[in-house]
Amino acid sequence: MRKVMHVFVLLGLGLVGGCGTLQKVNFFSVQQDAELGAQVAAEIEKNSQQYPILEEKGNEEAYRYIRELRDQILNAGAVRHKEAFSWQIKIVKDDDVLNAFCTPGGYIYVYTGLIKFLDSEDQLLGVLGHEIAHADMRHSTKQLTQIYGSSLLLEVATGGRYGLLREIATGLGGLAFSRADEREADAMSVDYLCGTRHNAAGAAGFFQKMEGRAQVPEFFSTHPNPGNRVKDIQTRTEQKGCSGQERNQSRYDRFKQIL
Repeated sequence: MRKVMHVFVLLGLGLVGGCGTLQKVNFFSVQQDAELGAQVAAEIEKNSQQYPILEEKGNEEAYRYIRELRDQILNAGAVRHKEAFSWQIKIVKDDDVLNAFCTPGGYIYVYTGLIKFLDSEDQLLGVLGHEIAHADMRHSTKQLTQIYGSSLLLEVATGGRYGLLREIATGLGGLAFSRADEREADAMSVDYLCGTRHNAAGAAGFFQKMEGRAQVPEFFSTHPNPGNRVKDIQTRTEQKGCSGQERNQSRYDRFKQIL
């Protein structure tokens, strides 16, 4: 399983260096993003060994909480494809993984390791906004188009090439976005949260915590420098005049305790 994830990362790195102009190409329609995302999500649900999804039964409080956070982002008015995509959210029970990702079509996965690593509600909202932006800006299908080619991916989206679909589902959490895509996702996270009562620079808190760590998640190794991202997020928050201040640390502590 890890080998497949490494392939995704290496291919993504190659694209950053050599195909900057091609990264904007996306032969998928919004509807095809949604269809591919549904198929990938179904494969993730089947792969309980790599993706041990926390069951909703018995964890209703945790799911109510994280869906409330998701809805604050979606209802603030800046998500372009709010109605077109699913925006289902699942918690992956793995305390050793600091990660979150969102498939095409808006299927969101957040690891308990990341949730417990963060300190406050606004930090998780910032990360959720960042991952939602990858789907909303359709970064995944742009990257996958470059890796696999439009004709092959469209075949997958219409029901063919089951083996490739499973490979995509296996490696999506380790897919390396371009630096431009990462910066756009950071910026959109601010834009999404700017319409809420929360601190719109919440994602900066995650990157501040990541600075100084001896080891960082594999997906993080290809991202722009954390310090630069903190500054860019804070600058955008100021430029847009975002006034929200809420961080809700005590409520977030309760969320972590019930996981």
